[in-house]
Amino acid sequence: MQRGKADHLPALAAELVGLNVDVIVTSATPSVLAAKKATSTIPIVFVSVTDPVASGVVASLARPGGNITGLTILAPELSGKRLELLKEAVPNVTRVAFLWNSANPAQAPQWREAQAAAQALGLRLQSLEVRSSNDFDSAFEAALRERARALIASPEPLINTHLKRIVEFAAKNRLPAMYAGPEVVDAGGLMSYAPDYTYQYRRAATYVDKILRGAKAADLPVQQPTKLSLVINLKTAGTLGIKVPPLLLARADEVIE
Repeated sequence: MQRGKADHLPALAAELVGLNVDVIVTSATPSVLAAKKATSTIPIVFVSVTDPVASGVVASLARPGGNITGLTILAPELSGKRLELLKEAVPNVTRVAFLWNSANPAQAPQWREAQAAAQALGLRLQSLEVRSSNDFDSAFEAALRERARALIASPEPLINTHLKRIVEFAAKNRLPAMYAGPEVVDAGGLMSYAPDYTYQYRRAATYVDKILRGAKAADLPVQQPTKLSLVINLKTAGTLGIKVPPLLLARADEVIE
């Protein structure tokens, strides 16, 4: 599937069910919900669902029930933390644009958490809503019109598809930006704070192994992230004229120079 094309998910899920596979492994909330709708018998293991209880994927983290289990990425909680870290890196920032996909039901909790964090930090948070690939230009224009001084890109398949555009927009307009994946910082983004996704997939593989050996998804509790990584690009910081506080640098898991 082309990344960000959520309308293709039901057909792809139905195709997998038709192949009578032993286990379905999937990632974000839209794909998990499509798989859930397609089958109630084939075990499903997810890797990076935002809030599996609130989105209706599982009954609870401890007792998921049904045929689905996996790993959450605690995205709502991390939205507030990302904003806090961005404020720490750029103490004089007052207006931050928050880019999110309002068509994805898993995104609303992240927006609400970011709003609460912004209020506590004394920041003005601007909602940049996108629902399709056609919405990014207008979202960027809105950020400039409202004079945003920093940007946060919420972790989400549609947004992840356009990370190159987002990084280029932030660089062109000298906006410090926080992301949810270290690969974006490698590509020139300022900062990221996120679970270690490689480790998430390794942990998901252990669940697949258990299921293939006879365990039931309903009996395997949903796991939360145990490894979170803060990555900072000092070269980008220098280009933006940002002097990252030494205490923040000391807490970083990786610093790109």
